[in-house]
Amino acid sequence: MFSYFSTISFTDHMDSIEQHINKDETILENPTTSPQQRRHIEGELQELKDYQKNHPEDHHDPTFLERFCDTNPETDECRIYED
Repeated sequence: MFSYFSTISFTDHMDSIEQHINKDETILENPTTSPQQRRHIEGELQELKDYQKNHPEDHHDPTFLERFCDTNPETDECRIYED
Protein backbone atom coordinates (compact mmCIF):
# COMPACT_ATOMS: atom_id res chain seq x y z
CA MET A 1 0.00 0.00 0.00
CA PHE A 2 1.33 3.42 -0.99
CA SER A 3 1.46 5.97 1.79
CA TYR A 4 2.25 9.61 1.29
CA PHE A 5 3.53 9.90 4.84
CA SER A 6 5.98 7.06 4.33
CA THR A 7 7.54 8.79 1.33
CA ILE A 8 8.18 12.22 2.82
CA SER A 9 8.61 13.49 6.31
CA PHE A 10 7.03 16.54 7.84
CA THR A 11 10.46 18.18 7.83
CA ASP A 12 10.93 17.90 4.04
CA HIS A 13 11.71 21.32 2.74
CA MET A 14 12.32 22.31 -0.85
CA ASP A 15 14.91 24.84 -1.95
CA SER A 16 12.21 27.03 -3.48
CA ILE A 17 8.47 27.48 -3.55
CA GLU A 18 8.52 26.63 -7.24
CA GLN A 19 10.07 23.22 -6.48
CA HIS A 20 7.46 22.57 -3.80
CA ILE A 21 4.62 23.47 -6.18
CA ASN A 22 6.08 21.17 -8.85
CA LYS A 23 6.42 18.33 -6.34
CA ASP A 24 2.79 18.69 -5.20
CA GLU A 25 1.55 18.82 -8.81
CA THR A 26 3.52 15.63 -9.58
CA ILE A 27 1.92 13.86 -6.61
CA LEU A 28 -1.55 14.92 -7.80
CA GLU A 29 -0.84 13.58 -11.31
CA ASN A 30 -0.16 10.11 -9.87
CA PRO A 31 -3.32 8.00 -10.22
CA THR A 32 -2.39 5.93 -7.15
CA THR A 33 -2.56 8.96 -4.88
CA SER A 34 -5.09 8.21 -2.14
CA PRO A 35 -8.13 10.47 -1.68
CA GLN A 36 -6.90 11.53 1.77
CA GLN A 37 -3.46 12.42 0.43
CA ARG A 38 -5.01 14.20 -2.54
CA ARG A 39 -7.10 16.45 -0.25
CA HIS A 40 -4.03 17.28 1.83
CA ILE A 41 -1.87 18.06 -1.21
CA GLU A 42 -4.60 20.09 -2.93
CA GLY A 43 -4.95 22.28 0.17
CA GLU A 44 -1.20 22.70 0.52
CA LEU A 45 -0.84 23.48 -3.19
CA GLN A 46 -3.51 26.20 -2.97
CA GLU A 47 -1.74 27.73 0.06
CA LEU A 48 1.58 27.70 -1.82
CA LYS A 49 0.08 29.33 -4.90
CA ASP A 50 -1.64 31.99 -2.78
CA TYR A 51 1.61 32.69 -0.94
CA GLN A 52 3.48 32.92 -4.24
CA LYS A 53 0.89 35.36 -5.61
CA ASN A 54 1.13 37.53 -2.46
CA HIS A 55 4.95 37.45 -2.44
CA PRO A 56 6.10 37.30 -6.08
CA GLU A 57 9.63 38.41 -5.22
CA ASP A 58 10.10 35.72 -2.56
CA HIS A 59 11.20 32.31 -3.84
CA HIS A 60 11.92 30.49 -0.56
CA ASP A 61 9.74 27.53 0.40
CA PRO A 62 7.47 28.93 3.14
CA THR A 63 6.79 26.95 6.27
CA PHE A 64 3.28 26.00 7.35
CA LEU A 65 3.32 28.91 9.84
CA GLU A 66 4.34 31.39 7.15
CA ARG A 67 1.53 30.20 4.88
CA PHE A 68 -0.95 30.27 7.78
CA CYS A 69 0.04 33.79 8.80
CA ASP A 70 -0.12 34.98 5.22
CA THR A 71 -3.85 34.22 5.19
CA ASN A 72 -4.57 34.82 8.91
CA PRO A 73 -2.42 37.77 10.02
CA GLU A 74 -4.86 38.77 12.78
CA THR A 75 -4.39 35.56 14.80
CA ASP A 76 -2.36 35.59 18.00
CA GLU A 77 0.23 33.27 16.49
CA CYS A 78 0.92 35.77 13.72
CA ARG A 79 1.01 39.06 15.55
CA ILE A 80 4.23 41.05 15.44
CA TYR A 81 5.01 43.31 18.34
CA GLU A 82 7.42 46.19 17.93
CA ASP A 83 9.13 47.87 20.86
